[in-house]
Amino acid sequence: MSQWAGRLIGVALYHKYRPATFSEVVGQEQVTEPLMQALDSGRINHAYLFSGPRGTGKTSSARILARSLNCEQGPTSEPCGKCTSCVALGPGGSGNLDVTELDAASHGGVDDARELRDRAFYAPADSRYRVFIIDEAHMVTSAGFNALLKIVEEPPAHLIFIFATTEPEKVLPTIKSRTHHYPFRLLAPGPMRGLLEKICAQEDVKVEPSVYPLVIRAGGGSPRDALSVLDQLLAGSGTDGITYKNALALLGATDIALIDEAVDALAVQDRPGMFSVIEKVVQAGHDPRRFTTDLLDRFRDLILLQSVPDAADSGMVDAPDDQLTKMTEQAESMGVATATRFADVLSQGLNDMRGATSPRLLLEIMSARMLLPAQDGSHEALLQRLEQVERGIGSVSPRPSGVQEDASSTDSGEEAPQKPAPKKEQAAAAASAGAAAARAMMAKRKAEQQESEPAPEQAPETPKPEPDPASQQQEQPTPEPAPEPEPAREPEPAAASNQNVNAETISKQWVTIRNEVQKASRTLDVMLSTAEVVNYEPKEQRLTLSHKSGPLVSRINEPRHVNILAAAIVEVVGVKMQIRCITGAEKASMVGKAPAAEKAAPKFKKPKLRAPRPAPSTPAAPPANEPPVEPESAAEKPLTEAEKQEIVAEMLDDANDPAQQNIDHRTVEDIAVERLQETLGATLLEEK
Repeated sequence: MSQWAGRLIGVALYHKYRPATFSEVVGQEQVTEPLMQALDSGRINHAYLFSGPRGTGKTSSARILARSLNCEQGPTSEPCGKCTSCVALGPGGSGNLDVTELDAASHGGVDDARELRDRAFYAPADSRYRVFIIDEAHMVTSAGFNALLKIVEEPPAHLIFIFATTEPEKVLPTIKSRTHHYPFRLLAPGPMRGLLEKICAQEDVKVEPSVYPLVIRAGGGSPRDALSVLDQLLAGSGTDGITYKNALALLGATDIALIDEAVDALAVQDRPGMFSVIEKVVQAGHDPRRFTTDLLDRFRDLILLQSVPDAADSGMVDAPDDQLTKMTEQAESMGVATATRFADVLSQGLNDMRGATSPRLLLEIMSARMLLPAQDGSHEALLQRLEQVERGIGSVSPRPSGVQEDASSTDSGEEAPQKPAPKKEQAAAAASAGAAAARAMMAKRKAEQQESEPAPEQAPETPKPEPDPASQQQEQPTPEPAPEPEPAREPEPAAASNQNVNAETISKQWVTIRNEVQKASRTLDVMLSTAEVVNYEPKEQRLTLSHKSGPLVSRINEPRHVNILAAAIVEVVGVKMQIRCITGAEKASMVGKAPAAEKAAPKFKKPKLRAPRPAPSTPAAPPANEPPVEPESAAEKPLTEAEKQEIVAEMLDDANDPAQQNIDHRTVEDIAVERLQETLGATLLEEK
């Protein structure tokens, strides 16, 4: 019976391939190199502390250290492996009487510590040193540590302590201060994959390349855990080796095809496609939490591929070659802001899924948030919408289904052809071609603006009235032209119409002002769409606007944007104003201190056309000072391709402008609130 039992029970991989020397330890050079140098130089301490996560080689390194100390040719960093001590302390050896390994989880009391202290004074039997390896040292009680304190502080010359623990902070400080502390770390994916491939080659087992990332992720950076997972896969493999399909079913990971399908749907804002992926995940029996985790890991890889050009070569992103090509295409199909917002939404939703009774519902809500950035007023959602405009994906604002875009097709009664959803290849090609054309257009427009822009110190010239053609014809036959009388100078626009301009006048003319701004900067027109008039001071000719977003307030207050808006107001209203934009909090304080007449500054609302009343016999003329009402359709024109290219070009200019790089566009209040939240844990209360 024992003969059959010996054949059935095999040796675990982490036992079979346990390192026997420091040179065989993988990924712990910060520990092995100083220890090897100390052994070769003879600078040996009486106590060592090895700490780190489980399965990283702490106990194995302690045994290697004891083996190196008691080798007949030692102390040496390379044990001979032939002497009695090396054979007894090597992998599969019977052990040595002079090397005692104690599990503190079951022997951590004061009585065990006293017994160990009494045994420590005996000289070694047939070795150079007597070594005590105390595993799980954080389980030793305070009384036990106090019993060992004196012997650890002043040990005999033949005694060496090696403490191994996963929680070094629980070790008594008086013990810890008398040891040499060596921290072990988790293995990176690169060294871990090399170790797994080496072991599979020695075992002569065929493994598909896509299996290694699953094993590495399941191991969590621990070589022992990864080898345990690999051992399980080897036990269940057939003649064709370890396949990706079998590993996927055993480890419970999400299929890469579902992850790719979800990323592609999110990149092109394909709502039906994304929700169909969720249905496939549930029908396949996958856990929504695991799917969310795997999708978050994919966006982490995409962000690294976008930010670090050599992320794949340096090992920061570990994936097979075919999968790496697919991930590179996905990274190019979306912007950095879009991928970052997707990762942020998934990270927050993953925290909400803990203990949730319906994880599928939370997953669907997260998908809806990622697919509808227009419903989110955050800064990240605004950047995502701008990237969609740049790449020609989706629309800037949702339109009702009954509204037709082509007026000519409406008049003729023909249905407008539905445009197919843009593919990622078409979006990338359109973005690159549009960017090149937009750069040329912006360069030409800047040159024209510089030629036509007046000097900043000169006052605006009053336009001279054109002479009447009839008077010119009468003056031509006159032989002796009389000196023309000097035309009466018209008063300057600001001085003439300043008395009739107030906040309400600017609000009514806001659509016309934005149309003028749109000619110079489409981006500024988008930022001003949610701005509000707070106050206008006629005496100082100062106009105050407000905006809900602090970063957009900083951008609106940039000199180039202020000059564009001021020129548009001069063109429409005829008054040169000083313009500044404030946040909502500053607006609340200003409105509270302003007089009652200035509190009622109207917001920028779209002018509504009233229903026509019965017209009298003689139509009444509109008041002289009331501006004409702009039609509502003027502010809702769909973006043309040229306008999209203008926005792309202006965003490229902002990105290439050194003055605009590394600028924090937040307001002082936003920064102060963030500092209070990080330092003191403060909570921002809603203002009443």
